[in-house]
Amino acid sequence: MPILIDERTRVLVQGITGYQAEFHTQRMLEFGAKVVAGTRPGKGGTAVHAVPVFDTVAEAVAQTGATASCLFVPAAAAKDAAMEAIAHRLDPVVIITEHLPVHDAVAVMAYARAQGVRVIGPNCPGLTSPGRCKMGIMPNHLFRQGPVGVVSRSGTLTYEIVAALTRASIGQSTAVGLGGDPVVGMSFEDALALFGQDPQTEAVVLIGEIGGSAEEAAARHIAAGFPKPVVAYIAGRTAPPGKRMGHAGAVISGSEGTAASKIEALTAAGAAVADLPGQVAGLVQARLRA
Repeated sequence: MPILIDERTRVLVQGITGYQAEFHTQRMLEFGAKVVAGTRPGKGGTAVHAVPVFDTVAEAVAQTGATASCLFVPAAAAKDAAMEAIAHRLDPVVIITEHLPVHDAVAVMAYARAQGVRVIGPNCPGLTSPGRCKMGIMPNHLFRQGPVGVVSRSGTLTYEIVAALTRASIGQSTAVGLGGDPVVGMSFEDALALFGQDPQTEAVVLIGEIGGSAEEAAARHIAAGFPKPVVAYIAGRTAPPGKRMGHAGAVISGSEGTAASKIEALTAAGAAVADLPGQVAGLVQARLRA
């Protein structure tokens, strides 16, 4: 089985009447996801791609049995939307929204932990389990079903590396886009723990970048006895300290957070670390054959 989402997941899209939400709802439906409801205050009783729209999460859950939420809500309203989804125990809650204020993200994650709900994002591409379900904006055509889990802080690098895996006839169990903000919900460690228990997943690709200590924490998790081979790629080898590179969380400060420190930690933990994204598929093939 994949992790977090599967063919039984009943997806609610919050903010479904917005342009991006409407576009990606159609792509999720084409992928085979069960998108059963959408919300937009004041638009209750309408429909988007034959998906019924409700004014509140409470109405959507009561009438459609939605089990998970994907947020395309503008940053100013995303905290309240996420809190509403968490209050109704939708799980996971995937926050696609960019530019969520840090204090809002802190409040959302604290509430989610208290309620036992898993949050992906914010500022993330979502989740994809090929052949089963998709929540978010990852391109449909890149994926094929298979034995490799992917967990990443970068959306575009996820797409590039998944495309290379698929070209090499290496399918994926689930791809998880954690998001690139300083405060996010699910961590590398959380995803690795789930992949470690998933019988379909035979190896994991970890895609990191400069800034923060998430990759070093993942390395400690791997070194503590992670049962499956890990192939990693870390972006930002030439980035200067103190300068934001892309994501809000991609800022080097101090000795931890550099590409070198992350590569060193992952290598010491037993992961194979690629120098270039194009090397990942070959490293995965070698470890699946080992």
